[in-house]
Amino acid sequence: MRKKSILIACGVALALLGSVSRAADLYEVYKAAVQSDPLIREAEARRLAALEAKPQARGLLFPQIAVGGDTYMANSDTQGYQRQFREIIDPGTGESSVGTVAVPFTNTTDTDAYWSYDANLTQTVFRWDQWQRLKQADSQVALAEANYRAAQQDLMVRVAQRYFDVLAADDTLSAAEATLEAVNRQLEQAEKRFEVGLIAITDVQEARAAQDIATAGVIAAKRALASAHEFLRELTGEAYAQLVKPADEMPLDQPQPLDEQAWVDEALEKNLDVIAARLGVDVAKSNVKIAQAGYMPTLDFYARYGDSASDATSLTRVPREFQDPNNPPREFPADLDRNDDQVGLRLNVPIFTGGVTRSQVREQTYLHRAERERLDGAIRGAERETRDAYLGVIAEKARVQALRQAVRSNQTALEATEAGFEVGTRTTVDVLDARRRLFEAQRDYSRSRYDYLINLVRLKSAAGVLTPADLNAINDYLTTPAPLPVVRPQALPK
Repeated sequence: MRKKSILIACGVALALLGSVSRAADLYEVYKAAVQSDPLIREAEARRLAALEAKPQARGLLFPQIAVGGDTYMANSDTQGYQRQFREIIDPGTGESSVGTVAVPFTNTTDTDAYWSYDANLTQTVFRWDQWQRLKQADSQVALAEANYRAAQQDLMVRVAQRYFDVLAADDTLSAAEATLEAVNRQLEQAEKRFEVGLIAITDVQEARAAQDIATAGVIAAKRALASAHEFLRELTGEAYAQLVKPADEMPLDQPQPLDEQAWVDEALEKNLDVIAARLGVDVAKSNVKIAQAGYMPTLDFYARYGDSASDATSLTRVPREFQDPNNPPREFPADLDRNDDQVGLRLNVPIFTGGVTRSQVREQTYLHRAERERLDGAIRGAERETRDAYLGVIAEKARVQALRQAVRSNQTALEATEAGFEVGTRTTVDVLDARRRLFEAQRDYSRSRYDYLINLVRLKSAAGVLTPADLNAINDYLTTPAPLPVVRPQALPK
């Protein structure tokens, strides 16, 4: 039983290890980016927020009902005065005169407990701005959808760009390390030949200089790979140990249709930036009409029901000299109950607003003009981007083929130069120069293959027809798992 448990544990561990180290392809990376990329999640939240424009505009045309009320306790004291003629004696001279003085004659205390409530209903009969906002809401919702789809396509382009940047950086590092290893062997051979007097010290110094340059190239390649990996991690939140790269004999397809103008025409119709700019013009035109509503009257139907009650008491006290024996001070209630019903139409006709409405109309007219200019820029940008991507696919296809042959030619040239070096007809400088040209050809060939695939994605994005299925189709080109080295900062030699 113990051996069986150990075997099961080992099998589970191997399965987990295999799942962790499994190579991720382009489509898997894209799916991870959809769940993790902050920009696409922000775009989705903005889309959902914009969708609320329609119910908000529609809600203003429905009856508006509000209920309110208040209650309070109040206490008040009132002192009353009466003017009377009295004899006034001057304390200094003792003389007397007649004058008026204020004598209090009443003191009233009121206590009041009050409450009220009312219900109000308002129904729009005519409000130009509300009807225009309802029409505008459709354009706002469509604009939000276009912006969200544009964000989705932008994410696919960014994923493809950063995915292939990682692979290109990894290929560059592999070529740089192979070059450094070959230069090290070349340096060892040069030192041995110098020791036996077959070559001059100059060849040794040339080999050492080439070793220093190759070492610097490896350091730069590691730095570039680490940066490319971090850019990919920014999208997905994951660090990948393996990615899948295309095979050496990757098929190179022509864009379909093979017609530059056809792609441009499709872009002018379906490019999402152009669509969003057109919808922006519609929204701006609606804003002009909404601003013009400041010139127009409004008519509302309204109904109101109110009820209020007051429980109050009042106590009046009169000074003794003013008291009426037949009407002594007493406390009496002062309660109040009231119902209030109203039904009517409310008309508001703007006469003068200080020029505010006119200014608002001018403001929205200028913004409408700005949106039209933005649309013109979007059309030109879509045409430029589409033509550039189309020519990029065509040019990169030819460039891949040329660089593939360049790698073979430089490999043959290096082998011939090394053979010449062995027999003494070529120098160390010739070998190092041939090896440098081979490294550059390998680096450029690797980059050109990935640029070809990236331009395919950019072309469909510019035309507005890029979908996740297109990324999945590119996976058919990716057949070779490529382990990625863990690049860590290294201390530079002192």
